[in-house]
Amino acid sequence: MVETVLASKDLSFQYPGAPTLSFPDMTISKHQHSLLLGNSGTGKTTLLHLLSGLSDPHHGTVSLLGQNLFALSSSSRDAFRSQNLGFIFQEAHLLRNLTVLENIKLAQSLAKKRIDKDHIVQLLTTLQLGDKINSLPHQLSRGQKQRVAIARAVINSPALLLADEPTASLDDTNTQLVLDLLFQIADQHGSTLLIATHDKRIKDHFTNAYQL
Repeated sequence: MVETVLASKDLSFQYPGAPTLSFPDMTISKHQHSLLLGNSGTGKTTLLHLLSGLSDPHHGTVSLLGQNLFALSSSSRDAFRSQNLGFIFQEAHLLRNLTVLENIKLAQSLAKKRIDKDHIVQLLTTLQLGDKINSLPHQLSRGQKQRVAIARAVINSPALLLADEPTASLDDTNTQLVLDLLFQIADQHGSTLLIATHDKRIKDHFTNAYQL
């Protein structure tokens, strides 16, 4: 039987003074890498925040590995998310006073995982960041920061890996490189990938897609 990683039903959200945003139901199975496609302003980032439990919906449910996220207390949800979900934001959001290594160690610590420096170094080397382990974020290029953010998101081998506009502003060559990297890293860590984007160039890479 195929395991369902993510399922959402009847999700809606409303910002103060704005119309209600309603979202399609989603069901994503293990290793079923999926795409959420929509133009800017259609609510892709909002939906990702709902699917990850970072925001509470106006109505509806989200289940991750069969667990209703909104049935958990705030602290329990944070703990569950840190162990089972990785999120690659549009901006890296690295802690500026911590080195690359320390930023990723923190992700392991927050998930109450054993700090595994060897695993971190191996992952960073795969991402061509082996020589940046002791660098601070301000010493990195934008692309390097993005790869550190990918490493931080997958270090705990999450069941679900969410990526918000990972190919925005990239040319065709670099778009393909980033996609290949995300698929490779997700597969190596046993993660199921969900990419939210307005970038129609990448839709042919996915057999499971949702339109906003």
